[in-house]
Amino acid sequence: MSLHTLSDVKLPLDKDESELIKLAAKKLGRQPAYFAIKKKSLDARNKRDVRFVYTIEFSADKYEEKEETPERLPQGKTPEKTVLVVGSGPAGLFCALRLLKRGITPLVIERGAAVEERERKIHSFFDTRKLDCETNVQFGEGGAGTFSDGKLNTQTHSPLNGEVLKTFVRFGAPEEILWLNKPHIGSDNLKKIVKNMREYILAQGGQVRFHTRLEDICVKNGRAVSATLTDTKNGGRETLDISALVLAVGHSARDTFEKLLARGVAMRQKDFAVGVRIEHSQEKIGFAQYGEAYKRLPAADYKLVSHASERAAFTFCMCPGGLVMPATSEDGGVVTNGMSNYARNERNANSALIAQVTRADFKSDSPLAGVEFQRMIERAAYKAGGGNYGAPVQLVGDFLRDRVSDKFGEVTPSYAAGTAFADMRAVLPDGVASALKCAIADMDRRLRGFADPNAVLTAAETRTSSPVRMERDETLQSVSVKGLYPCGEGAGYAGGITSSAADGIRIADAVFAEFLR
Repeated sequence: MSLHTLSDVKLPLDKDESELIKLAAKKLGRQPAYFAIKKKSLDARNKRDVRFVYTIEFSADKYEEKEETPERLPQGKTPEKTVLVVGSGPAGLFCALRLLKRGITPLVIERGAAVEERERKIHSFFDTRKLDCETNVQFGEGGAGTFSDGKLNTQTHSPLNGEVLKTFVRFGAPEEILWLNKPHIGSDNLKKIVKNMREYILAQGGQVRFHTRLEDICVKNGRAVSATLTDTKNGGRETLDISALVLAVGHSARDTFEKLLARGVAMRQKDFAVGVRIEHSQEKIGFAQYGEAYKRLPAADYKLVSHASERAAFTFCMCPGGLVMPATSEDGGVVTNGMSNYARNERNANSALIAQVTRADFKSDSPLAGVEFQRMIERAAYKAGGGNYGAPVQLVGDFLRDRVSDKFGEVTPSYAAGTAFADMRAVLPDGVASALKCAIADMDRRLRGFADPNAVLTAAETRTSSPVRMERDETLQSVSVKGLYPCGEGAGYAGGITSSAADGIRIADAVFAEFLR
């Protein structure tokens, strides 16, 4: 069978995708028996002639892509003790799914609740301001990504990225994520997908336990031999002997970082970024990006970088038609994150607007100095927001002029736990605030309206990535504790859903390889 590929195929907005099949038929001289869109992006460089751009694949004969079946553990190699996966975010879930394919049945533990209970608790926090430090926007089934945009685009070029996308489709994601240039699932779909993954893991003989936190590990002769688990509902404890321990704890498991450091797990400081969420009118962002064509297109996004000051600043986790989420996991702190559902149909666009911070900012050699730096900002935001999990807000125009806002314009904040007008200089370190001021003006030159004086800043955006990296060797085990596999974003080896999931797969393969030895 001969497969044909055509790239850079452009369609005007008023043309249907059936035109692509006609093009393939013309090329073949007959109707294709196999046809697939392999990539779809948007070319909006000329706002008077916005077009979709495709890569298509087709053949005169039938074609079916075969899924590769990974090698499984041979008879007699099955681990006698528990293979423990800590965390049910993308890294932990994809690690568990891959372990099952390799013939290893894992136990997955999650300190927070299952997604159904988790959603109820999160909305209760928005209404009552009573925080559950174990189940919130950071902790619970699906990880922090479940209450985000479900963005799957990544700057990594792992050969596993395609497998990640196909797995998401298998468990309920829209098939279009396989070819869209900027695929996203939406938080509403993610909740269903992670539940489907959990049910599959259980059906295949794996175990999933919620309200179960890793309390401690026992290390003997340089190897992790057991793990102590705490029931976060009733406080009960148990100790399990383990064959392998996968740490997919996410970037906010600060208490876990402390305990692992005390047990000799090698980790070091890592640079990250902090700042605010910025909200604009989605309609104005659409017009700035696409002109009048925005009315016929999906909600517009953007990605901006500025080097206008010594400290680099950039936008991150942009959520078209989305919401700013109350995302703290600790008492006495205010943290923001962005979320949007699949339809992306809320009135505001929001994005993290953040500036780079480095180890020079932390003023300590402790591996956890970045955690304390984050806490300092989060507690300042809590105080500036009124001390009841309300978030401090300031209009962009007032931020640039160093004055506290007193009323909103056409953009009102979407942060669900309430807001209070404040001066961002009381929340952000001086160098960060200065960098963001320079960046706003600079970014406005590339995206007209970014410096809209009515746009709203909400603080604080601190959990952009893990502030630590757990060192691992060529076998992907901790350099200091064998049998322990730091994994995903919390360990400092990923930066989003797709890269975390891919790292989970890599770790599962590394665990499999160790058992083969």
